[in-house]
Amino acid sequence: MSPVKSPQIAALLAIIAIGSSCKDRPARMAKGFRLPEGSEENGRRAFQEMKCNHCHTVAGEDMPKPVAAAEVQFELGGEVRRVKSYGELVTAITQPQHGLAPAYAARSDKPRDKQAPSPMPSFNDAMSVTQLTDIVTFLHSRYRKAAPPGSVYPYYMP
Repeated sequence: MSPVKSPQIAALLAIIAIGSSCKDRPARMAKGFRLPEGSEENGRRAFQEMKCNHCHTVAGEDMPKPVAAAEVQFELGGEVRRVKSYGELVTAITQPQHGLAPAYAARSDKPRDKQAPSPMPSFNDAMSVTQLTDIVTFLHSRYRKAAPPGSVYPYYMP
């Protein structure tokens, strides 16, 4: 079976946008929306096939280094205070301008009242839903929640 291609991604994103456009919904989620299960192994492979590793490293992963130096190298995964949700990762991939990394935005020459453009290109026309869910599953598995400040335990599990 062939993976779903870009017209289906566009339709899927339109459904999400319509369902999440109500401002009174918490976290702008569409009720009943669910993506298919992804594969960590296939996600690691898709991450490299889509050349995500040209600008991103993944904590704990040994991947080929980019051929050319990227403007921004940004590590994904690792120990964080708040683990990104599955939905946040989907949004970061499908709408990279939406949640621009504060470290990148701070380096921008844009005035504070205007958002810096994302250096990440859109993959919405090139990535299948299967690739998207696999990459998100792979990345989501690489985050660990950090222990609260002053905790005696090395890792805090929610």
